[in-house]
Amino acid sequence: MESLRKKSARAARIYETLDPLYTPSKTALQHKNPFQLLIATILSAQCTDKKVNEVTRVLFKKYKKPADFLNAPLAELEAVIRPTGFYHNKAKSLKGCSRGLLERFKGQVPANMEDMLKLPGVGRKTANVVLGAAFGVPGVVVDTHVKRLCQRLGLTENQDPDKIEKDIEKLLSPERWRRFSDILIYHGRAICKSQKPDHARCAACKLCPTNDL
Repeated sequence: MESLRKKSARAARIYETLDPLYTPSKTALQHKNPFQLLIATILSAQCTDKKVNEVTRVLFKKYKKPADFLNAPLAELEAVIRPTGFYHNKAKSLKGCSRGLLERFKGQVPANMEDMLKLPGVGRKTANVVLGAAFGVPGVVVDTHVKRLCQRLGLTENQDPDKIEKDIEKLLSPERWRRFSDILIYHGRAICKSQKPDHARCAACKLCPTNDL
């Protein structure tokens, strides 16, 4: 079994290999403030960033603050966000989150994990996206790409996203947590895809225990 020290060194090499290849942008979700980013992140579940950005261009013209989302007729809100999929549940999450912001935090998005998790519809992944991009708080974002790549790269044996988050935190320094998540997301979309990873084009192939070359 690979020691934590060796695994940490390999994770650092993966980071340094892939980092120059992908955009330094903290998030592809278009937003002007932490609240818009929170809304966009909730909508991004099982939806592409491109589609979310198309929807939020319209959405943020109609609804600008938590009270607007809370007071919006449910059917009207669902109609706007329908292209992102799962719009019934997402609309309820947007309203619940907006209510939580107003009742607990005077309409302001909190800048720490403990308070973020008090908001309906917000889990650790969503919280880490917002905290990292809006407030510079270190965190590992474990979406489907990050989960898949961390397992393929032999950086975790866990299936639970919260446990994977903790595993990666042990391997890299905090200032690298968020960027490492972004790198793996971009790499997962472009090269290390779910059905057929392109080992021949993977810059980190020699560092991957599951490659077939």
